[in-house]
Amino acid sequence: MNSMNRYVLALDQGTTSSRAIVFDANGRPVSSAQREFTQYTPRESWVEHDAQEIWATQLAVARQALAEAPGGIEKIAAIGITNQRETTVLWEKATGKPVSRAIVWQCRRSAEICSRLKQAGHEKDVRQRTGLMLDPYFSGTKIKWMLENDPELQKRAEQGEIAFGTIDSWLLWNLTGGRIHATDVSNASRTLLMNLKDGQWDDHMLSILEIPPAILPEIRPSIGHFGDTESTLFGRSLPVTGIAGDQHAALFGHKAFEPGDVKNTYGTGCFMLMNVGDQPVQSPGGLLSTVAWGMGGQLTYALEGSVFMAGASLQWLRDDLGLVNNVQEIDTLAESVADSGGVHMVPAFQGLGTPWWSSHARGALTGLTRASKKAHICRAFIEAIAFRSKDVINVMMEDSGRQLNRMKVDGGASQSAILMRVQADFLGIPVERPASVETTALGAALMAGLGVGLWNDPATLPAPGTPTVFTPTMEESLRIQKYSEWVKAVKQAVGP
Repeated sequence: MNSMNRYVLALDQGTTSSRAIVFDANGRPVSSAQREFTQYTPRESWVEHDAQEIWATQLAVARQALAEAPGGIEKIAAIGITNQRETTVLWEKATGKPVSRAIVWQCRRSAEICSRLKQAGHEKDVRQRTGLMLDPYFSGTKIKWMLENDPELQKRAEQGEIAFGTIDSWLLWNLTGGRIHATDVSNASRTLLMNLKDGQWDDHMLSILEIPPAILPEIRPSIGHFGDTESTLFGRSLPVTGIAGDQHAALFGHKAFEPGDVKNTYGTGCFMLMNVGDQPVQSPGGLLSTVAWGMGGQLTYALEGSVFMAGASLQWLRDDLGLVNNVQEIDTLAESVADSGGVHMVPAFQGLGTPWWSSHARGALTGLTRASKKAHICRAFIEAIAFRSKDVINVMMEDSGRQLNRMKVDGGASQSAILMRVQADFLGIPVERPASVETTALGAALMAGLGVGLWNDPATLPAPGTPTVFTPTMEESLRIQKYSEWVKAVKQAVGP
């Protein structure tokens, strides 16, 4: 490669914003840009995005980050893409226009479809084939809902006129001017349509969901040459050489290359992944089996626990309930009290993920008394994120047979010192936060850099900065008592 091209552009397309970060060869960010986009909630438990707006905001921030990078576009070696997963886009192949709004991973509209499939006896088979649960979270039932509710769309899909993609495929299609319809194996593993063992689309899953194969993108390794951008977008063509779903990219950004390595990302939701090596691990405790990444002709697998509402619950406290003016105020109020005063917040706004997997659970605020203050409620929201992560790590240790001695963290909400201290206390192990919490974007950049030859192999990847470590101080007896109270509150929210 050209020795002058020493930077990588990471496109980090998230649930609430599109971001772009340029990283240098030492893994340090040198420029960045971010824009939020519209969240649509037309009905209870429905969440939608405008795919055209996603593309427009992602293109705008990419151009801004490139313009502000030292040396500009000429220094860029490659592009890496990381994205919100499971969010489902259908578009016309001829025009590149979406046929409707994208259905977001949080959306629960396909719950009835999942119930039908469970009643038909498909649940065990689906688990074995895909490593996933029959849950509205995943793309497959979202596609089925779209086709089922529009017979004309079903017909067009069968005729090969319609393309499906998760957000990575949608961005790649637009970046390459519609020349490339592909996805990487990590994103494909989140669709409910991919066979976990061979990394290919599963004909049986397509059959039971009545999804025409003609709409599907090609599945490729996470690291490699996907295609080149249209020269008109950035002034010259750039290769796209790395793609991974956001949680997989974060695991890679932590350089969690050994089986047993664990990270937890605190973003819109919380997502904990453990590297389990080159063979998938089935979880009896409600964890998902997924592909971490594909590299060098080999798949690396992970166990994953999913918490649907984390940072998003703090945004709800600010924007919808209006209890505080900004998220920083939540931290300040939470710091002002020793604990939540018996108040518990169960963040089941969109159901509950691991290990409860209840689509019908709803959010609950319990334990309120006349002594409860705004500070106690804020503390309860902080503690809820930490408790939900403990729910997940308990199952992860049991199902993997590994006792964890520390947890690596990243994501916007991990910048909250009170949350990290509470998390360490509730887990009873140190929590390690990297110098930069942009681990997801860094992971995409590292993948793209490997794909273009900026680095030769994972062992040569940079490790920027010294991490901050939060050490637990809570006594074990109190830790057990608090978690027992939390489980009671969750069972109230889940109901019979």
